[in-house]
Amino acid sequence: MEAPELLRVWVLAALVLGGIQAALPDHHVSLETGAIFVHELERELFQEAFLDEAEDDDDAAPITFHAHLLDHPDLPRWLRFAQRGAHQPGFLYGSPTAAEVGTHIIEVLAYNRLTYETVAQRLVLAVVPAPEGEPPFQSEFLVGNRNVEELLPAPARELFGQAAAGVWEQSDLSIINVTSALDRGGRVPLPIEGRKEGVYVKVGSHAAFSPCLAAAASPQSRFLCRLGQQPLASCYDTFAPHFAIRWCNLTLLEVLPTPTTPWPVWGPGVLEDGGDFQPPTESPAQDLLPGFLLTLLVPLAVAALLCLLLGHLMCCRREGVQKRDLETSDIQLVHHSTIHGDTEELRSMASSRDVPRPLSTLPMFNVRTGQRINPMPGRGDGARAPLILQQR
Repeated sequence: MEAPELLRVWVLAALVLGGIQAALPDHHVSLETGAIFVHELERELFQEAFLDEAEDDDDAAPITFHAHLLDHPDLPRWLRFAQRGAHQPGFLYGSPTAAEVGTHIIEVLAYNRLTYETVAQRLVLAVVPAPEGEPPFQSEFLVGNRNVEELLPAPARELFGQAAAGVWEQSDLSIINVTSALDRGGRVPLPIEGRKEGVYVKVGSHAAFSPCLAAAASPQSRFLCRLGQQPLASCYDTFAPHFAIRWCNLTLLEVLPTPTTPWPVWGPGVLEDGGDFQPPTESPAQDLLPGFLLTLLVPLAVAALLCLLLGHLMCCRREGVQKRDLETSDIQLVHHSTIHGDTEELRSMASSRDVPRPLSTLPMFNVRTGQRINPMPGRGDGARAPLILQQR
């Protein structure tokens, strides 16, 4: 094995086993809310940072990019990443809103598919509020003959802005957002030459919509679109031949300005920056006796009232036997006393008479010895003869 090849093998082994990773300097970007942000990941910049440079500069190595929020697995909601192939650049694009104001650190990893080398770079995105606020008049176009990565470069966006200015008849237009039709639920096109995914481009302005746009989004135009015809407008060829606009998907929006939330007014108790808290040295004396008496006497008074009420109901509200007898008629009292007296007399008579035990309670068979015993000892009586024949 030749010396350069051996050195290359050792470098690859060190990369795989040791995790050696080159890093580019941090890239700081400042962007405003309500405007499209596009950052192109240039392959040449990362190609120069790889440890193993290609021998032939014309044959560039395939590089794939992966981006994520620092210490998170994915990108923020407003930021997207697109790369068509390993020999094409990657794009980070999106439109931040007022909720994303702040600093976002994006980590980008570039992978060399031939040597498995990696290069890392951090993008520090500082999102600030737009000084003029969000454009109140917004229009969204669907470009049917482009993919999203074809509209992300600056020359393509500038060309689209010029075409939109001709339709809008205004010059202060700004592109707010660019979204692939696949992210809106569109279908993947067939692998036929000329078929594109489609791109939604949102444009905003502080001026009202032109008559051409208003006519294209009118109810009459929507009705013609449902019939499969072209909408009513006179500016269809403004974007041609570079962009094929699907006018039936045109959307006009009027965004009302959101009221700004006032900041809280701090009272005198809030410390200033760098101030130290000075606790009071003396506190005024407090009389705790009224609170103690109120806490103790109120439950006792309530308990005493409940006891008095319960005692009155149990002792003073009872009727008594004498009161019930006075309220009962004489006939009912005589009937009750007669029944009571007869019952007592029957009970005394039943306790004094001598009656033999019932047959059902007398033992007739000894389980242990097997001996049969006559339940009626003495002289037999036909009236009291046992019903079982074996006992005779």
